[in-house]
Amino acid sequence: MNKDQKKSYIEKMTTDIDKSQAVIVTHYQGLNMPQLDQLRKQMREHGILFKITKNRITKIALEKTRAKELSKLFAGPTAVALSDDAITSAKILTNFSKQNSNLKILGGIMGDEILDVAAVQNVATLPTLDEARAKIVGILRTPAQKLATILLAPATKIAILASEKSKK
Repeated sequence: MNKDQKKSYIEKMTTDIDKSQAVIVTHYQGLNMPQLDQLRKQMREHGILFKITKNRITKIALEKTRAKELSKLFAGPTAVALSDDAITSAKILTNFSKQNSNLKILGGIMGDEILDVAAVQNVATLPTLDEARAKIVGILRTPAQKLATILLAPATKIAILASEKSKK
């Protein structure tokens, strides 16, 4: 890389990190190209950028962002997942690392909170936005069904009583 390319790389990484709500740092040593392509495809389907980084230059880019504390994670073959949805990116990376032991999650940042490996795995267990919405709808719908049952029950009992009285 020449000087202009490095400068452009730093600017691009700085803006990508600043725009992202979640940044997760991984080591990918030992993964072959088909495995990396499979992971990138899964990430792309959810609008997540998975990028192999140049450590020294990325550390320079991190100094200008809220994620500067992550610079200590950049050693060895490093890749970064940049997204607006921390839960989805954490789920994909956690599931992929379970299938491929060569992918190691090192940590990350969600909003302004620094995450270690355990925190990233905890985030992966949270429901996604769509799952949370479905649960809320289910919770709101259940009382309405119970209320309708309660309101209809007296009418049903009165009809049964009337029917019994008419038989006598």
